[in-house]
Amino acid sequence: MADRGPTRTTARRASVVDALLLTVAVAWGSTYWVAKELVTQDTVLAVLTVRMLLTAAALGLILVMMRKRLKKTEAVVGGILGLLLSTVFTFETFGIAATSATNAGLIISLTIVMTPVLETVVGKRKLSRLFYLAAVVAIAGVYFLATGGAAASFGFGDLLILLAAIARAVHVTGMHRLSARRSIDSLNLTFVQMATCGLVFLIMSSLWGTPITTYAGSMNWSSVLQMAYLVTVCTVFPFFIQMWAVRKTSPTRVSLLLGTEPVWAAVIGVTLAGDVLGPTGICGVVLVLAGTMWGQRLELRTPRRAPDADREPRKVRVSG
Repeated sequence: MADRGPTRTTARRASVVDALLLTVAVAWGSTYWVAKELVTQDTVLAVLTVRMLLTAAALGLILVMMRKRLKKTEAVVGGILGLLLSTVFTFETFGIAATSATNAGLIISLTIVMTPVLETVVGKRKLSRLFYLAAVVAIAGVYFLATGGAAASFGFGDLLILLAAIARAVHVTGMHRLSARRSIDSLNLTFVQMATCGLVFLIMSSLWGTPITTYAGSMNWSSVLQMAYLVTVCTVFPFFIQMWAVRKTSPTRVSLLLGTEPVWAAVIGVTLAGDVLGPTGICGVVLVLAGTMWGQRLELRTPRRAPDADREPRKVRVSG
């Protein structure tokens, strides 16, 4: 009887951790719908400039409050990763403007199976044959999704999202390799990446599309709230939840719960964004979710080499 109190307390804490991680997954799943509501083809770069600069400013303020100091290594590695991340955001956001929120959220989830495959190439890590079967299932799902949704064929926006998924896999793998065996603070690294992205998009927005000053001056209360949601709820808040959660539960559990993001992207896309899916499209959704989640479970069971394993608990995702 005396042990029930601590047991109940532990169970309650675990439930709180799970609930917060699922909240992050839902927030990331909603990113595609909110971003689609916010951008047009002409304002993509301006939107990205505002979002990245505001995110960097928020993280920078937190760094000052925490009295953290930026190391040269963090600045160099963060700058390189920031350039890669700006490529991800460019493909992803232009793709979101040209396809449905459901397609964007599901196609980008292919990163889950692309990243381990890329790691096998650069790190000579062996994956089970079942993992490759899961990857084929997910890719087949993307085909059915793209040909069975509102569009009659795989569109240009879908292609851009697919390129974003590939770029994100490169970014995740690069972050893993560049930060291994180095003493790098995750918050400092994220700040430099966001600041680098903001600078890149500031330059790009001056060369193409709606100028940043014109876009900022045209923002109404709706777009301000949507931008605030993307910055705080979809970027800053998830960072700290991940950092906190990996100390309260296992990295595997964190990964699996955050891996439900494509489920929420599909749910939000259909219910709130009004995306239309025919029978073939629904089949594609099921296959993508089954393939990516199955592949993630198999990947998490595959042992890493010792140096990489030491870094795994500190690896966090910088954005949704």
